[in-house]
Amino acid sequence: MPIRSSPFFFNMESSAMLSLLRHTTGNSTDTKHSKKSSGSIGGGVLKMFKLLPMLSSGCKMVNLLSIGHRKPLLKDFATTGTIFGFRKGRVFLAIQEDPHCLPTFIIELPMLTSALQKEMASETVRIALESETKTSRKKVLEEYVWGIYCNGRKIGYSIRRKNMSEEEMYVIDALRGVSMGAGVLPCKNQHDQEAEGEMTYMRARFDRVIGSKDSEALYMINPEGSGHGTELSIFFLRSH
Repeated sequence: MPIRSSPFFFNMESSAMLSLLRHTTGNSTDTKHSKKSSGSIGGGVLKMFKLLPMLSSGCKMVNLLSIGHRKPLLKDFATTGTIFGFRKGRVFLAIQEDPHCLPTFIIELPMLTSALQKEMASETVRIALESETKTSRKKVLEEYVWGIYCNGRKIGYSIRRKNMSEEEMYVIDALRGVSMGAGVLPCKNQHDQEAEGEMTYMRARFDRVIGSKDSEALYMINPEGSGHGTELSIFFLRSH
């Protein structure tokens, strides 16, 4: 999708954001070469996320991933990103410096889990969050009110969580030993499961790029491994 086709990306054409977008372009070239040879783990994770409608908590995927691993399976300086939500509910995005730490950023996106799974059918998924705050005293990820865009289309507004709910804390704690993967968690509350379906999740490692004090981006890391598929990028921008 051309960048200028969206008012959001048109407004984002600052030197900082263009540098972040060039980072994606550069990575796509490298990714093409890696796909020919060995593919990517990240793409495989997203493929698993697309299959979630066919999975159930009976598969115990999270248990298999976490057995014997109360520390991250892959330990490095990558940022951990988790997308989770009830099958019939909205999607949450959580960012952690380490799977053992509480999220530094968590927000409920104005988007249904089923809608995001459909977006995953494309080769590239870009989720962008734009803050219209006029001050730069805070770090960009410390802002509260965000306009949310998915692949260039504005889907609504959201407010960053100041405190996690009991359900959100349950998910983060359950995935403490998981570095990457996708699956289904049994719901803590039986009533929620009956009303909104099971809790689905996708977790991956991201390369964090700081364009300026007003812009950051997360690019899903695709190390050599298995399969290839969708590329996922998450942008944060504070416009003035």
